[in-house]
Amino acid sequence: MKVVVVCVSLAALMLWAPLARPQQKDGADSEERVYELNDDIKPPRITHQVSPDYSRIRGIRVKGSVEVALVVSSQGAPKDPRVVQSLDPEVDRCAVDAIRQWRFAPAQKDGKPVAVKLTIEMQFHSM
Repeated sequence: MKVVVVCVSLAALMLWAPLARPQQKDGADSEERVYELNDDIKPPRITHQVSPDYSRIRGIRVKGSVEVALVVSSQGAPKDPRVVQSLDPEVDRCAVDAIRQWRFAPAQKDGKPVAVKLTIEMQFHSM
C-alpha cells in the first residue's frame, strides 16, 4: 500500500512491507509494541505535515530523494527517525527535522491505536 502526499517541492511516500509479526520497540517506550504494517492493520494517516526548511542550506543544488525510517507511535507522533537512503547530509538533516514535526492519526489494529514502522521517501525536485 502506498499513500502519496504532495507538497510544494516535496512528495512523501509512506511505504511498507507486510510482515505479520509484531516487534518490541527498544528503549524507554519498551512497553509499547511496534508492528510492521500488514493487512490486519489500518495504516497511519498524516494529519500535520511540515515541509523541510531549506533556509539554512546555501549553495546546494540537489535532485533526488531521502528515505527516512521511523516509528509512528500509538499517539501519532514520529519516533526515532533515521535516514536509510541519503541524498546530501544537510538535505537529510532538513528532511529528518521536518518529519519530527509531523503528526499522524495512528495506525489501528482491531479498532485500537498501535505503533507501526514506516519508511517515508521525500523527493526533492530542485533547490
